[in-house]
Amino acid sequence: MTEKASGCEVELSRNRFTNQEAFVSHANAALTPRARLRLAQLIVDCGWTYAAAAKMFMVSPRTARKWTDRYRVEGPLGMIDRSSRPRVSPAKTPSALTRQIVDLRWRHRLGPVQIGGRLGVPASTVHVVLTRCRINRLSYIDRVTGEPLRRYEHAYPGSLIHVDVTKFANIPDGGGHKFVSRQQSKRNAITTGHRTGKRGSPALGYRPRIGTAFVHTVIDDHSRIAYAEICTDERALTAIAVLQRAVAWFAERGVTIERVLSDNGSAYRSYAWRDACTALRITAKRTRPYRPQTNGKIERFHRTLADGWAYARLYENTAQRDAELTGWLHFYNHHRAHSAIGGRPPVTRLTNLPGHHS
Repeated sequence: MTEKASGCEVELSRNRFTNQEAFVSHANAALTPRARLRLAQLIVDCGWTYAAAAKMFMVSPRTARKWTDRYRVEGPLGMIDRSSRPRVSPAKTPSALTRQIVDLRWRHRLGPVQIGGRLGVPASTVHVVLTRCRINRLSYIDRVTGEPLRRYEHAYPGSLIHVDVTKFANIPDGGGHKFVSRQQSKRNAITTGHRTGKRGSPALGYRPRIGTAFVHTVIDDHSRIAYAEICTDERALTAIAVLQRAVAWFAERGVTIERVLSDNGSAYRSYAWRDACTALRITAKRTRPYRPQTNGKIERFHRTLADGWAYARLYENTAQRDAELTGWLHFYNHHRAHSAIGGRPPVTRLTNLPGHHS
C-alpha cells in the first residue's frame, strides 16, 4: 500500500466519525466548511470519484463537483460560506430615494405610511429601507438629534436618583380646558375668584391667573420607584426639603441614596443644594446643559404622571386632583407594569422590603 493510499484510508476512517458533525453544527447545511474540505481532498488528493465521495457525505455528485472545483481554484478558503446576495439588484431602491426616506424619518419622525405618501412609494418599500438603515423603530433614535440612543441603568437601588420639577396649572372650580371648553374653563376661572392679568380684564380676552402647582419628583434609577410632592414654588429651600423627605422615605424601604442627578435649574446650582447633599452624604451631579436626555428617566416619568394622574379624568378643582396623587403613586410603584424592567412593578426591584424573603 502506497503512502498516499494509506493517508486516504486514514482520512476515510476519520470521515466515518466526523461525517455526522456536519449535520449538527448547522441545521440547514448538508456540509460544514470542514466537511466540504475533506470531501474535496478525497477527490483531489486521494483520487475518489465524485459519486463515491458524494455517497460518503450523503450529498449529490453535483454538490461534490461544486466544492471540488472551488477547492481547486481557491484552496481551503473556498470552503467558507458565501453571501447569497446577488451581484446586481436592478429593483433596489435608488440611493437618492433612500436618503429622502431617512431624512424624513430623522427630521419629522414620520412612519412608513406618511413617508410613502409624501414620496409616492409603497409603505412596504419605506419599511424595508428603514429596517436596512436600523431606524425602523423610533425608540432606536434620539427624538431631538436622530442619533442612536445610549441607555444606562445603575446596578442597584440607591446608586443614583433623579430629581426634577414639573409644573401643572391649577384647576378652576368646575374643571379646566382639558375636559371642558376653553370658554367654559375661562368662566370657571373667573368665578373661582383668582386675580386677573395685569394688562386687562377677562372681558378683554385675558385669562385669569389661577396659579401653578410645582410637583417635585424623585425617581430611583435602578428600580424606578418614584416619590413626588406638590409644592408652591421651585426654590432651593423647597427642593432641599423635598430631597430630605425623599431620602427618609427611601430609607424606610431599605434604600440608601448615594448620588443625585439633576438638571441645571437655579435650585440645583445653588450652594444651599450642594451643602445639603454634602450633609446627607450624597454626591450631587448635574446633566450636560441643553441635554435633557441624560435625565430621561424622570422626563419620561413626568409624561406618565401627566397622562396617569394630572389629566387622567375630569377634576372639579385643584384640591380634588392633589388628593389623588398619593393613591396614584402607590399604584405606579406597586401595581403598574413598567416596560423598562420587564413588565413588572418598580417595587419588585427592591429586594429588602419586609416580606420579600419570608
